[in-house]
Amino acid sequence: MPRHSRSPRSFARLASAALAAAVLTFGGLLIASPASAHDELIGSDPMPGQEMPASPAQLTLTFSGNISDAEGASVVEVSDASGAIPVSDLVTTDNVLIVVLDGTASGAVTVLWKVVSSDGHPISGEFDFTVAGAPTASPTPTPSPTETAIAPVETTTPTPTAAPEPEDSTFSSAWPWVIGGLVVVGAMGAVVFLLVTRAREQKALAEARAKALSGGTEPPAEQ
Repeated sequence: MPRHSRSPRSFARLASAALAAAVLTFGGLLIASPASAHDELIGSDPMPGQEMPASPAQLTLTFSGNISDAEGASVVEVSDASGAIPVSDLVTTDNVLIVVLDGTASGAVTVLWKVVSSDGHPISGEFDFTVAGAPTASPTPTPSPTETAIAPVETTTPTPTAAPEPEDSTFSSAWPWVIGGLVVVGAMGAVVFLLVTRAREQKALAEARAKALSGGTEPPAEQ
């Protein structure tokens, strides 16, 4: 039997058809991918990591597409170091969710959210922000006078403590002068004693000479 051979033109047509099918398939995947992607959070007020001067009255969450406004479709939990902050209302408008707070927060605040995307799939996430300052502590109730028991006050007589005798600083600072004065007086007394003794000896010698001259005897030799 004779063989039927395909012409080069037939091969070219088959190759072109295969290429076109591949392009259509790949393009369909590219077009279908964005359509099947879930929505996401694209903004918030306060923003993640923002420091607020005071606790906000409400939070605003903005998504890339409309979210479901059905009852129970959106859930938001807000908490700080002291515990959960009550949420009084959730208001959904197209792609914006407003969270109304029924309390104040301080310090680091964490927001956990869950909504239903426009494609019907639930999406969730979380972010944090900070509130400056700390909450004011509630005042301690003051008991009424009838509830306050007055304890008797015990009085004790303090024992008198003898005051230390002051140190005679005058004497302690003057005693070198006293000793020096005594030394000087002693030296002067010795000099006076020597002078008096010398004068007495000279007087006695003079009297002896006078007697010797009057009596004819030699006066004693001068010592």
